[in-house]
Amino acid sequence: MLFIDSQGLVCAGRITVRRFTNIERQTLDKINGIVVHQTGGSTAQSTFNSYGHHGANGAHFLIDKDGKIYQTASLFKTTNHVGKVRSRCYMEKTCTAAELARVGLLLNQYSALHNLEKRKPYPERYPTNLDSLAIEVVGKPVTGQGEKAIYETVNDAQNASLRWLINELLNTLNLSKSSIFKHPEISYKLKSEASTAEW
Repeated sequence: MLFIDSQGLVCAGRITVRRFTNIERQTLDKINGIVVHQTGGSTAQSTFNSYGHHGANGAHFLIDKDGKIYQTASLFKTTNHVGKVRSRCYMEKTCTAAELARVGLLLNQYSALHNLEKRKPYPERYPTNLDSLAIEVVGKPVTGQGEKAIYETVNDAQNASLRWLINELLNTLNLSKSSIFKHPEISYKLKSEASTAEW
C-alpha cells in the first residue's frame, strides 16, 4: 500500500519524486485504469527534457533502464498520454448489433470514434486521459521504420520495478489487473510499444 500525500505525491523508498507540472492538466477525479507506455527515447533524461516544455505530454511514472522509478506527475492530476481511444467493444468483439453498426462507420475516423467512446461509462470503454494513470518505461524503437518499427525489449530490472509499482498501485487504488493496458491495446500506437512489459 502506497502513502499518497496531499499533493498527490507518493512517499515510498523505491520512488523518487521528480515532478513536472508542465505535463499536468485537470483534476483526476477517478482512476479507472493504468496504461503502460514506452518513451520513444533512450534515456530518462531525454524524457525529462521533453517534460520541461510547456504543454508537453507525459506520464505519472517513469521507469529508467536500471529499474529506478520516478514519479513525474501528481496522482491528483490528469496527463495527456493515451491519445484517441479505440472502440472497446469492437476490439474485444462484444458490440451489440447496433453498436457495431455505429462503430463500423467510424473505424477510420479516429476523432469521431474517440468522441463516441468517451461518452460511454467505464468499463464499456477503454480508460482515457481523464481517468487513467500512465507509466512510461524508458525504451525506443530500434529496428524498422514507420508502422514496422520495433521497440527495444523491456529489461529485467524495468519489469521487476513495473511489477512492484503496478501491484502497489492496484492495492492502493483498489483496482484489478484487468484495468491495466498496454498503450497500443487501447489507442493508435506502434504495436510493439510495451509489448515486452510484464506485470
